[in-house]
Amino acid sequence: MSTRQRKNHPLTRLAVPAICSALLAYFVFHAWSGRYGIEAMRTMREERTRLEFQLASLTQERAAIEARVRLLRDGTIERDMLDEQARHMLNLLGPNEVMIPRRTD
Repeated sequence: MSTRQRKNHPLTRLAVPAICSALLAYFVFHAWSGRYGIEAMRTMREERTRLEFQLASLTQERAAIEARVRLLRDGTIERDMLDEQARHMLNLLGPNEVMIPRRTD
């Protein structure tokens, strides 16, 4: 009967902690900067806020357009609306009127 004995090398004691530390560092790195990590979540929140403001702006613009369309749908066009549209399309001004151009986006 023989038994083999090995001398313990000092680096073998550090192998398991080194492997565990490397795995921990890998997961921490990806938790911070991965596709759904902390940095990505911050970027997604900023994007969501920007899109919410854009949605609010578009909702207001749509409400304004719907209000103008409602004036045309009643079956009768209001005289002011008709006058405004005719002057705009024909580029006409009355002799006592001043035109203030406004920029449309």
